[in-house]
Amino acid sequence: MISVSCILVLGLLSSALGGHQQEGEQLSDVRREFGDDEERHVLERTKLSKSSAGLNEQTCAALAGVESVLLNSTHTFTFKVHTVVSLSLAWVGDGSGVLLVLTTFQAPPFIMRSGQSNLYRSEDYGKTFKDVTHLINHTFIQTEFGIVISPDHSGKVILTGDVSDMGGFRLFCSQDFGITFVPADLPFEPLIQIIYNPEDCNVLLTLSITWDLWLSVDFGATWRKIYDSVCLFRWGPKNHIYFTTNNNGSCSDKGMLELKKTTDYGRSFKTIATRVYSFVLGGKFVFASIMTGKGTERIIHVSVDGGEVWNMAQLPSVNHEQFYSILAANQDMIFMHVDDLGDSGVGTIYVSDDRGTVFSKSLERHLYTTTGSDTDFTVIASLRGVYMTSVLTEDGLVETVITYDQGARWQTLCRPQNSQCNSDTSTNRPNRCRLHIHASYSTTMKMNVPMLPLSQPNAVGLILAHGSIGDAESALLPDVYVSDDGGYSWLLALKGPHHYAILDSGRLLVAVEHTHSPVNQIKFSTDEGQCWQTYNFTSDPFHFSGMDSEPGSRSMTVSLWGYRNDFSRWVVITVDFRKLLTRDCNESDYVEWLAHSADPSGSEDGCVLGYKETFLRLRKDSVCWNGRDYAVTKKLSPCLCTMDDYHCDFGYYRSENSSECVEQEEMKGRPLEFCLNGTTEQLQTSGYRKIPGNQCEGGFQPQRKETDLRKMCISDSLHPNSLTESSSPNTAVIVMVVIAILLTSAVAGVWLVKKYVCGGRFLVHRYSVMREHVEGNKIEGVDDIDPHYMETGKAQYNEDSDQDLLE
Repeated sequence: MISVSCILVLGLLSSALGGHQQEGEQLSDVRREFGDDEERHVLERTKLSKSSAGLNEQTCAALAGVESVLLNSTHTFTFKVHTVVSLSLAWVGDGSGVLLVLTTFQAPPFIMRSGQSNLYRSEDYGKTFKDVTHLINHTFIQTEFGIVISPDHSGKVILTGDVSDMGGFRLFCSQDFGITFVPADLPFEPLIQIIYNPEDCNVLLTLSITWDLWLSVDFGATWRKIYDSVCLFRWGPKNHIYFTTNNNGSCSDKGMLELKKTTDYGRSFKTIATRVYSFVLGGKFVFASIMTGKGTERIIHVSVDGGEVWNMAQLPSVNHEQFYSILAANQDMIFMHVDDLGDSGVGTIYVSDDRGTVFSKSLERHLYTTTGSDTDFTVIASLRGVYMTSVLTEDGLVETVITYDQGARWQTLCRPQNSQCNSDTSTNRPNRCRLHIHASYSTTMKMNVPMLPLSQPNAVGLILAHGSIGDAESALLPDVYVSDDGGYSWLLALKGPHHYAILDSGRLLVAVEHTHSPVNQIKFSTDEGQCWQTYNFTSDPFHFSGMDSEPGSRSMTVSLWGYRNDFSRWVVITVDFRKLLTRDCNESDYVEWLAHSADPSGSEDGCVLGYKETFLRLRKDSVCWNGRDYAVTKKLSPCLCTMDDYHCDFGYYRSENSSECVEQEEMKGRPLEFCLNGTTEQLQTSGYRKIPGNQCEGGFQPQRKETDLRKMCISDSLHPNSLTESSSPNTAVIVMVVIAILLTSAVAGVWLVKKYVCGGRFLVHRYSVMREHVEGNKIEGVDDIDPHYMETGKAQYNEDSDQDLLE
C-alpha cells in the first residue's frame, strides 16, 4: 500500500511511466522503435505536428494525415424510417461483428396500443446495415421488451412481438446471430423481458401480467407455468430458481412474503424463509431481509448454502423508513450499505467476513439519496480491490473517497497537477480544493454529466470519469479526468462534459463533446488521455444521441448515433481506427509496471491484499495495435502481513487517515457476541480481522478467537412453519402488525419488483430521441459481479429499496 503524499505519487508515477517528450526526442523514439526503414515509412506518411485538442499542447505531438486515413474508414448509414420514438441496439456474440438495431414508433397508449418497428442488421461492426424487418413479419416490438441477447455469446436473440390484434404476443427467436428468426406464440401476456438462464441459455424465465412465473426449456418453443403470484425471481447457481410469493396474491405486503427455491425447473419447491421483505443473490451468498416480529423492524439474514442454513448478519436492524443495500459482492465478501435514521440521505458501509455474517464498519456518512436511491459507489474494474464513492461531510459538502484494499481504508482523491481550483473555493475553503468525481448522485441532481466513471478489466489501471475541482455542488460544467494507475493520480484530459469509450484494451480512447448543438467532431487519444487529436467525421453535423462500441473494449470501431432535421432522419456513423495504428505491438512496446506503487524498489511497496502485481503495460509513446487476442499479463509476489491487510474487526473501526483499529464507543464494555449456526459465539479480538481473499503470509498476526457459548439464537427464518407461533405473543399483536404494514405499503405506493430489467446486462443499449443518452458505463454492483442470478422489473413500478437490494 502506498503511504506517501499525493504530490510524491504523481511525480514518481509520472517518472516511472514516462511522459511525452519534445519534438526532437520523439523523432529519436521513432528511430529506436521502428528502425530506419519503418522510420522513413512513418515519417513519409505522417509528418509530426502539434495536436489541436489536447490540454498539454506545448508537449503533445500528433500525426499529420489523420483526416485522410480516417476519412476512408468512416461509414454513414441513414435509417429509412423517418418517425422514430426510440432506437435500441445490441451486439450479438463476441467478435462476430454483428449488430442489431431496432427502431420503434409507438403512439401514446390512450390513442392506440400498436405501433411500428423496423429491424436492421450489420455484419461489419456497424459500417453497413440491411433492413431485415421481413424476418419478424413486420411485427410491432414494444420498446420495453427490445432486443434480448444471450449472455453466452452463442448468437441467440429474442424479440417479443405485440400481436394483440390477433390475440396475444409472439416471440421471434434466432440461434444464428439474427440471420433467421423462428416465431412462437406465447400462451400469456409478458410483464417483463425474457430472462435467460446464464448456465443454459436454452432455458428461459419470465413473468406474466398476472404475476405468474413461466418457464421454457426449449428456447421459447413451448412454455409451462410453474408458479402463481410470484413477486420477484432470480436465477441462482446450478440452475436453481429463487422467488418470493404471497399466499394472498399481493406483492405489496412487504414482510409477509415467502422465499422459495426450485432445483428441478419447477417440478418441486421448498420454502426456505418466511416473513421476507426482499432478497438478493451475490457471489456465494443468499441474503434475505426478514421481519423480526417487532413492529416494522427487520434484519438481514445470510446463507452460504443456498438457503438451507441461515445466520443473522451482525448489522444494525432497520425500520420501514430505512433500507439495506448491497453495493458489491464477490466470492469473498460483500459491501453493505445501512441507511441512517431519519431523512439524512446518508448511511454506513459495512464490509463482511468470508461467511457474510460478521460485519465491520468501513465508511460513515456514505451518500445514498433517499429520492431515487442513487449512490456513487463504483467498482473500478481495471485494478483489484479499488472502489470509489461519495460521502457527505459534516459541513454538508459532497466529497469523493477511494479505497485500494476492499474497504479497509478510505481516502480523498489527489488533485491533478494540471488543474486549478476556482478562486472562491481556494479562498474561502482551501481544504476543499480537491478532485470530486461525478457519478449517479450528480445525474440525480440533474448536473451535466452524460456518463458515469468507466473502467475495463483489460485496460489495466485506466479510469475515465467526469470530475471537478472543489465542491461537488459548485461544478455546473464538469471536465473529463483520466487516471492510468487505478485512481492514485489523475489528469485533466478534456474540458467540459463528453461521451467517451475505451477501445483496443486501452490503447485508444475516443470522446465526443456533450452538447445540445449539432456535432461533427470526435476526439481520440493513443496515450491514455495525455494528448488528444480531433477528426471531423461528417460534413453535415447532427444532433448526437449516443456512442457505442463492441462490449469488452477490444474493438477498434466506434459508432455514433444521432438525428438530423428535428428527429426526422436518424443516422449512424461508424469510424474504424484500425488503419490509424499501422502495426501490431511487439514485446519491446511493453514495460513492467508494479500496481499500487510509487517506489518499485521498496520491499513492501505495491503490497495490497497480501501480494504484489506486476503487469506488462504498453508504453505511452508506442503507437501500435494490441489486437483482439490481447490478454493482460501479470506476475504475483507474496507479501508479509501488515495492519493494511486487515479490516477492523466487529466492534472496531479506523478513524480517518489512521491504520489503527480502535473500539467503537457504543461497543465499549459490552461482550462481542454474534449468532452463528444457531448458537451464540463470543469474539475475543485485538480489533483486526484479515480481509477476505487476502494472501499475505507471516508478519503481523493479531490474536482472534471465536468461542461457542452454547446459547441458542435460532433465526426466525430457519423454521418457517413455526415462525408465527414463536414470534407473536397473541393474535391482537399480529393484527396490529399486519395493519401497520398495510398502511405503510399504502402510503409508500405499490412497490413490487426490481426497477432494472436484466436486458441491460446483456449488452442492450437504448437511445431515445426524447432524451440524451446518459447510460454510459453501468455502475457495477451485485448484478455485474455475479452472473448467476436474474431479477425482474417493470418500468412503471418503483420499488422502495435501493438498486441492489435489500430494503
